[in-house]
Amino acid sequence: MLGILFLLWLLVWFQHHQRHNGNTGHSSSSSSQRNQSCFCHLTGVLDDCFCDIESIDAVNNFQIYPQIKTLLERDYFRYYKVNLQRPCPFWPDDGQCFIKDCNVEPCPPSQIPDGMKLSRTSDMTDCDQTNELGAINSTLSSQSKEAFVDWARHDDAQDNFCELDDETSPDAEYVDLLLNPERYTGYKGPSAWRVWNTIYEENCFKPRSVYRPLIPLAPSNRGGDDAEGFYNWLEGVCLEKRVFYRLISGLHSSISIHLSAEYLLDDIWGEQRWGPNVEEFRRRFDPDETEGQEGMRRLKNLYILYLIELRALSKVAPYFERAFVNLYTGNATEDGATKELLLQLLNATKAFPMHFDERSMFAGNQTEAKVLKEEFRLHFKNISRIMDCVGCSRCRLWGKLQTQGLGTALKILFSEKEIESLPEHSPSQGFQLTRQELGALLNGFGRLSTSIHQLQNFRSLLEKK
Repeated sequence: MLGILFLLWLLVWFQHHQRHNGNTGHSSSSSSQRNQSCFCHLTGVLDDCFCDIESIDAVNNFQIYPQIKTLLERDYFRYYKVNLQRPCPFWPDDGQCFIKDCNVEPCPPSQIPDGMKLSRTSDMTDCDQTNELGAINSTLSSQSKEAFVDWARHDDAQDNFCELDDETSPDAEYVDLLLNPERYTGYKGPSAWRVWNTIYEENCFKPRSVYRPLIPLAPSNRGGDDAEGFYNWLEGVCLEKRVFYRLISGLHSSISIHLSAEYLLDDIWGEQRWGPNVEEFRRRFDPDETEGQEGMRRLKNLYILYLIELRALSKVAPYFERAFVNLYTGNATEDGATKELLLQLLNATKAFPMHFDERSMFAGNQTEAKVLKEEFRLHFKNISRIMDCVGCSRCRLWGKLQTQGLGTALKILFSEKEIESLPEHSPSQGFQLTRQELGALLNGFGRLSTSIHQLQNFRSLLEKK
């Protein structure tokens, strides 16, 4: 592990050294020109953080991304239970898709591992780990049955940042995420714009008098001066409100990268070819297409969101190091291998030296901080409800999952004392994560890791063009 970290440090140092000596004749001028012409070749320190982009690229692309990609192929994380039938609480659903791949195919019950049907929580103890599920009362000890009651009570009372789906609802179904990947579906226009505009306009703490040009493809007669007015306002507000906006912008950017990277390039007689669409990527992020530096700001916000979720994973590691935490599917060999992969990933996140410092948030007057934190929580919880207004089933699935993943990360960040005080052998007291939260947390972070990895591919494609 130390050898890997040293190699990563050496790589980051080399990139840093090369960047600062690019005019000394030791690097080719043509390479320098290509880097400068590629608008997504981001460098430097991020706002509100003490981490540089080059360090994130190196650690993610060479260490984190390969690990989480392997982890998310395990049964525990590839099957995700979600309710895609919940009605939009704000307006009638009027969205539609233009590609058949918009649909989501639920898993037949026979395909779901038996152990995943057993409970709503991620933590199982004293389970009869066989392929035959049997009745719950016959596979659990009395201690575990008491634990289930405690878990349910704790989950219901927890200050969640997201409105989670009711997994007992008859409309909630398991989905195989590997067979329903996030892709461009053709879902766009007024319905899609309304979802994102509502997220930004109703939930970003800002007065309506401050205009914000949100969607680059949406019709607008506003100019760049209005955008600069928004950012001038944003820099004048407190850290918590800036971070909240950058979380939403980062999530939006990540989703936009996924759609640009998995684009339907050809569909001839049912033979589909998916791949990166450079022009779609440019429309969403190129300064020439997004009113100056807007596209670059969006990409930097992706890195801030990545740092925040990376920090959450590093802080929740002690929870999974407890002996009683088992990622239960009913297959003991599969479960042990999955937990080992998870612990390896969490150890890698803990080793990252430049984490986001959440202690700088809600650190002022205790009364004011408590009010601001509750406002922060309710705003984000409302965003999770807006995801039920997405008209495209595939987009709704991944929007809900990534929003719930971020909400779970926020829950972890502000539960430090509860995590630190966890008992070593008791599963029924203190901090808990449901199976739904855990699946969303890891898959949501996997999407961010994939976005940063895909940026490298778009850089190469843009330089070739």
